[in-house]
Formats: sequence, structure tokens, C-alpha cells
Amino acid sequence: MGSSDTGRRNLFAVAAATFVGFAGFTLVMPFLPLYLRQLGVADDGEVALWAGLSLGATPAITAVLAPIWGRVADRLGRKLMIERSLVSFVIVMSAMAYVSAAWHVFALRVVQGFFAGYGPLALTMAAESAPPGRMARAIGTVQTAQRLGPALGPVIGGVVAQIVGVRRAFFVAAAFYALAFFLVLFLYHEPPRAAAAVRTAGGDRRPGLRALAGLEGVPLFLAVIFWVQFADRSVGPILPIYLERIGVGTDRVALLAGTLFTVMAGSAALGNTVCPALLRRWPSWAVVAGAAGAGALATFFLAAAAGLASVTATTVLFGFATGTALTAAYTTAGGRFPASARGAGFGVLTSASLTALAVSPVASGALAALHIRAVFVLDTLALGVLAVLVWRARWRDARPGVAAAQP
Repeated sequence: MGSSDTGRRNLFAVAAATFVGFAGFTLVMPFLPLYLRQLGVADDGEVALWAGLSLGATPAITAVLAPIWGRVADRLGRKLMIERSLVSFVIVMSAMAYVSAAWHVFALRVVQGFFAGYGPLALTMAAESAPPGRMARAIGTVQTAQRLGPALGPVIGGVVAQIVGVRRAFFVAAAFYALAFFLVLFLYHEPPRAAAAVRTAGGDRRPGLRALAGLEGVPLFLAVIFWVQFADRSVGPILPIYLERIGVGTDRVALLAGTLFTVMAGSAALGNTVCPALLRRWPSWAVVAGAAGAGALATFFLAAAAGLASVTATTVLFGFATGTALTAAYTTAGGRFPASARGAGFGVLTSASLTALAVSPVASGALAALHIRAVFVLDTLALGVLAVLVWRARWRDARPGVAAAQP
């Protein structure tokens, strides 16, 4: 089999495993409050507290450990590390079906955080398998899978929970992760250059995590990833309430909010997919700055929205902007990392993303308590400043394959 065939097969394996894994997670986690009630937690405040702690524990721990697991993957191989992570998810999700108290769920989510991190490894594996000049397409494909999996997971989970119950749905989620494991096991072939990095002697000169985070332009990429992800996740918690404020009837809020979430995920996936073409036409700094500016414009109009039509239109623009900005930032930063430390490098980038996932719901909730539109105002200011900073930086792309156009 030729190298191009191997690359396509590797990309399919990684993207399919990512889609299945992310769908498996969202298959059960949106119904966690219902599960906590079945475990005997009656008070709404306690349900919210345990659900919040359990959902936040894994990304918080993973944010700290992602660069470390990436470093281990650079030494031992990406495939082995992603298999380790997926097997741990099979075990933890199966164990979730046997818990009898809320703190058991929290404890298992903590354990899950220590062994998670297949998201950044999937990006690394996609970038590693990509032919020269195709890194953006490979990363965009995996990020599209990361978007579409969570978009479809709750729908599948709702049907599964209705048929077998929430407790047994955890077994179905575990089966999803098992499928992802076998996709990687049988279809993914570790590229020779990654294997060479694995065989490097213990005294190799891979840059440390601090050195990777300090590479030229990387601090700005970290800021882009953090604030774009922060803005992306800030909309969800307040959207149902916001729809009520602009006059949507209570009986329609749940359906319309769910529809808008799906629309946002779909437009973000479109941004992930279109981004490689944009990077071939314009320098990466222009793509990132333009996407951040478009995101700022979208949140500005969200703050000023007076009806459902305007909210829907700006939601489409916002999703497309965030998807484009994230793919461009990951691709350009990934091109700056040496091949022998790319796993750790993507781990550093993902730490910024996971930190935003942990911080954004809390900050958004606090701001919304003051004024519901304050969340959109913060997003507008943050993305607007980000667009200006990137535009002024006008970095030079580190590798020809990152973007065809050079500034």
C-alpha cells in the first residue's frame, strides 16, 4: 500500500475513532442530572452541584496532563497512547453503570481525567500522517469529527436511554469507545517518522514543555485557542434563557435551543472543513484575524438581537468563525513544533482549550447573573482584541505546508 493510501487510511481511522468517541461521551453525559436523581440525590441544588463537579473534573485534570501524555506519546508512540486512553474510557464508562452514590460518579470522572487526552493525540496523529501541504486538511477533518460527534451523541443517547434506561446507556457508551479502540488498532499505521522519533535515545534533545509554549508565535496561538473556545462554550449555558428574553414562548425554547446548538455545531464543522482552502489562498494570520473578527461581529449582533431570525443568522456566522479560527490556529502552531515533540506541542495547545472549557461556563454564569447580554459583550471585546493582536503580529508561517500563501 502506498504512502498516500496509508495516509488516507490513517486519517479515516483517526477521524472515525474521534467521531465515535465524542459521540459516546455525549451519549450519556447530557443525562447525568437524571442519573444523579436515580442515585438518590433529590435536591435540585445538589443535583446541579454534583453534575457540575463531575462534568468539570475530567477536563480540568486533562488540561494539566495533556502535555505530559503528549510527551509520553512522543517517546513511546501515538498509537499506543491513544489506545491506552480509549481502553480507560471503556472501563470507566462500564463502571459508571454500577455506581450507587453521586460521589462515585465524581470519583470515576476524576479517574477518567487522569487517563483521558485522546483528543490532542488524535490531532497529532492526523498531522503526522498528512502528506506535505495537507496538515490543515487533516486537522480540519478531525476537528469536524469532534464537532459532529457531540452534535449527534445526545440524539442517539436520548433514544438509547428511552429503550434501555440511563444506567444501561453507560454500557452502550462503553461499546462506542471499544469500537473507537478497534478502529485505531486495526486501521491506523504509525508513520515511519513517528516510529523514528520513538526509537530516539533517551538523551534526545526534544524541547521541554515550557520551551514549546514559548516558541515564536505560540503564546498568541494559545490565546487564540483559549478565547475562541471560551466564547464558543459561553453561548450554550445562556441560550435557552436568552431565547425567552427575546420573546420565544416557553413551550418552544427547548426545541429551538437544541436546533440552534445543532446549527452552531454544523456551521463550526463547515468552518473546520473550509479552513484548509482559506489557508491555501491567504496567510494564516489573515485567516485567524478574519475569523476572530467575524466571531466578534457575530457576538455583537447576538447582544443586540431582537428576534429569532437574527439570533439564528448570527449563530451560523459565529459557529463558522470559531471553527475556522480553531483549525487555522492548531494548524499553524502545529507547523512550528518539531516532529519529535509534536505530541507534547498539541498537548500544550489542548490545555488552553480545556482550560477554557472549565472556566467558560462558570464565568458565563456569573456574568449572566448580572446581565444576560454581558456574556456576549465580553465575547465581543475578547474576540475583537484578539483579531487586532493577530493582525498586528502578522507572523510568518513556519512551514510551507501550513499555508500556501506567505505574508
